[in-house]
Amino acid sequence: MSIPFYKIQGAGNDFILIDNQKIGFSSDQLTTFAARVCARRLSVGADTLIAIESARGSGDFYARFFNADGSEAEMCGNGARCVARWAYETGIAKEKMIIETIAGDVPAERLDTRTYRVKLNSPTVFEAAKLIQVDGKEVLVDYVELGDPGIPHLVVHIPDLAMTELEAIFDFARKLRNHTAFEKGANVNFYDILPDQTVVERTYERGVEDFTLACGTGTGSTAYALTKKGLIKTDPVVIEVLGGQLQVNVVNDDLYLIGDTNLVSNGTILDEDLN
Repeated sequence: MSIPFYKIQGAGNDFILIDNQKIGFSSDQLTTFAARVCARRLSVGADTLIAIESARGSGDFYARFFNADGSEAEMCGNGARCVARWAYETGIAKEKMIIETIAGDVPAERLDTRTYRVKLNSPTVFEAAKLIQVDGKEVLVDYVELGDPGIPHLVVHIPDLAMTELEAIFDFARKLRNHTAFEKGANVNFYDILPDQTVVERTYERGVEDFTLACGTGTGSTAYALTKKGLIKTDPVVIEVLGGQLQVNVVNDDLYLIGDTNLVSNGTILDEDLN
């Protein structure tokens, strides 16, 4: 098997991108392929596989996002930024484009050589200060869904988060991600606010089932919740993630994610175990 691919990352959130218009994988094949090629040390390794397909509406093309466990995600904010970079660099779209996704159309644009902005799917559900039980203790969370079908996110405060080891909150994150209060499960976004209003964020992603270096929709959900609650008043909201820095413009219920992209490599996947 010989599959052309690109490797792209944005704020440390890394992606394998294939043009499924040329390859023609079925949904089942994409699920199997994603689970294999995203496996670090065994194959190429990535957080997510992105498969580009022909537009189904009035957009420039359709993008499908498959988590590292093979499950299909509704959308991925950093993935959309990276897709936009790929689409512009390969000439299939201009500096402004519409990316079709399961969760809806995503407008994207090139700001400079490496910086891209995407309009995230608007929040369709927002429950502030929701109390849930974890190990017999009450935990206060904000719940946000972006798009329809909604991408589920929890926003949870952890004091001194920048100094907190991920191992210390891993079990807590996993229990929140699988909590029975959330039908689809949820991505978990821990945050803390620094004196200068910069937000520190750490995201545990469903599908990856671990902390990732960045999560675009998680960053958008965090910025939205903190802005709506009046805890952050800056525009854009500056959020420090493990992979770098992202910015979010919150304009009423419109969210715009801005950040760096990095074309890492392109070539051919030859993974013999895929045969």
